Amino acid sequence: MQFTSDNPHLSTVIKDHQIEPFHRIETAKSVSIDGATSGATAPQTIAEYVAAATADNTRRAYQNDLRMFLAWGAALPSSPESVAAYLVAHATTLSPVTLSRRLVAIGRAHTTLGHPNPCRTDLVRTTLRGIRRVHGKPQRQAQPALREDILAMLTHMTGTRGIRDRALVLIGFAGAFRRSELVALQYDDVAFVKEGLTIMIRRSKTDQIGEGRKIAIPFARSHACPVKALSNWLDHAGIDSGPLFRTVKKGGRAIGAVALSAQSVAAIVKEYAANAGLDGHSYSGHSLRAGLITSAAKAGVSSWKIRQTTGHKSDAMLQRYIRDSEIFEGNAVGSVL
Repeated sequence: MQFTSDNPHLSTVIKDHQIEPFHRIETAKSVSIDGATSGATAPQTIAEYVAAATADNTRRAYQNDLRMFLAWGAALPSSPESVAAYLVAHATTLSPVTLSRRLVAIGRAHTTLGHPNPCRTDLVRTTLRGIRRVHGKPQRQAQPALREDILAMLTHMTGTRGIRDRALVLIGFAGAFRRSELVALQYDDVAFVKEGLTIMIRRSKTDQIGEGRKIAIPFARSHACPVKALSNWLDHAGIDSGPLFRTVKKGGRAIGAVALSAQSVAAIVKEYAANAGLDGHSYSGHSLRAGLITSAAKAGVSSWKIRQTTGHKSDAMLQRYIRDSEIFEGNAVGSVL
């Protein structure tokens, strides 16, 4: 199935935006504006800038979601009735969260092609709301890796891989990094200073335009010092440029030049959680970020200081972690029995 459009330049943008899942990305050699064609080939075409406006992971997610919609038998443009039928067909097999994300991809494809967005109609919205009421479940949350959990994990780290993983886990925890941020870190992003180190986060989930922000990680009072752990890893691996956290071949025989994947971070955390006697299935790459937030809240650190590290724009997103950390404080039953 192919997309069609009366505007050839729009079709090029669609392909470059990776909404069209079955065609190779093509870049226009020239751009037509009001009937005039520019003869020079710019370093970046309009299509390239359109593609850059959306994060790679988001584009891939849109592409996959749209592919599933089309494989089901839908077409573009689709009617509200067709989209609602698609939701109903998957109401028991996909979560409401996944269905909501697929509606975003379907709607994006329609608006980019110049068609009305059927996902914004009352029929589709009401159908999804009904599915949430009938099949909705609490969103699964990763178990936060608290300070004591981190300390337990560290005792199982040995060899070259252990040196890397000690730095990975401690830096991930101390900086409250998302796993995508952690694996994107480069040697040039780190500056060792007398108080510890600073790390520049070039881009993140909430900073797609790359304004960047700097976070500080001080020396720790305990043996679990993220600054020393990272310094040891860099010295051991001989890293003086490129990715901070890299692949290590089995047995620690060789250190690669390629950065770890985000999935590898999750696997590493799960592995050491299980080794420490914790429920490895409950932990994920997000456990490091959640663990720092929860641990800091329990220690009485103010929310604005926590946000200075995490990059949250407001307290609203922190409240879930803070509520969980204080759930036993001043508990009504504890005050009565």
